[in-house]
Amino acid sequence: METIWTNLNSTILFVVTLSILIVVHEWGHFITAKRLGIAVERFALGFGPTIYSRIHNGTRYMINIIPLGGYVKMAGDERAQCSGRPDEFYSKSAGHRALVVFNGPVVNFIFAYVCLFVVFMAGYPDLSNKIGTVLEGYPAQIAGLAVGDQILQVNGQTTESWSSLQQAITTSTGDHIQLQIVRDGRRIDKTITPRAEMSKSVFGKYRKARLVGIRPAEDIITLKYNPAVALLKAGQELGKITGMTYKAIFAMLTGSMSVKENVTGPIGIFYILQKAAEMGMSHVLFIMGVISASLAIFNLLPVIPLDGGHLFLLGIEKLRGRALSARTDEYIARAGVGLIIFLALFVLYSDFSRFGFIDKIKQWLP
Repeated sequence: METIWTNLNSTILFVVTLSILIVVHEWGHFITAKRLGIAVERFALGFGPTIYSRIHNGTRYMINIIPLGGYVKMAGDERAQCSGRPDEFYSKSAGHRALVVFNGPVVNFIFAYVCLFVVFMAGYPDLSNKIGTVLEGYPAQIAGLAVGDQILQVNGQTTESWSSLQQAITTSTGDHIQLQIVRDGRRIDKTITPRAEMSKSVFGKYRKARLVGIRPAEDIITLKYNPAVALLKAGQELGKITGMTYKAIFAMLTGSMSVKENVTGPIGIFYILQKAAEMGMSHVLFIMGVISASLAIFNLLPVIPLDGGHLFLLGIEKLRGRALSARTDEYIARAGVGLIIFLALFVLYSDFSRFGFIDKIKQWLP
């Protein structure tokens, strides 16, 4: 019974999270179109039969029964349907149309930043900077580090949590690392020589990793920052998320990273949100920020029907001084939609395989 309630709560959280991110994205298109004088006919959340509808200022706001998606329908947003009215999408300049398209992902980035800012302001749990295990024969043991030591600084850089400690060691340079630790209430300086070992990164590339041979104690701390620091931390975290996402996409395109093992679909997101909910609201907000930023990046890929595909065609139009022919547009759109459908099915299959659903289906088959 408890499992049923957990899955039900997780399903509600998944639907609410997805709905918020979709509304945020479509609102970016919607508000920009309105500001540029483009008539917006419909603002819809979900697909299928409509369960709620209201008209306000010429726009029909709709909630449909399947909450997995959403869209904004602007007047004259298909070239064949454009009658030349000044409030139609295709009556606007290429620059204005590009702004409408681009601001969907932009608002997703803004929302991600706000989520991260709230997380850093409200506080989020992390492992402390206390050593829980010292591995035998590794540099930490040789340097005299012991279980229970707290590492306050790495090369003069403050390490208030285990994640910041790992980051400081990983990015350090030189043959030696200067540590400041606390042991039995006394501050002690230690010099440690990290061991370099070849390690395969998450992006599929082998690189030298700096290892010292320590593991964290199971002490959970809550990190909170004042508004000024939280603003800075949120920007740094968003930059890191964006950079890692683009690196991952490049690695998958070049074949150095497995698409099947590293792309998460709706089932994976469901379980990630379920785990985040168990750890607290700050984790849910953090995951929402990550998904929102990832949604923005994915939408900027130059493939129709994604926003990036429309921006790519608008860029060609700007360079040529005229749009591509309707037939060429149609061929590009068909190829893009086919690619997106293939990717969606592949990601869904990967999710089913990763979480054991494929094996269960095989067991049910005669």
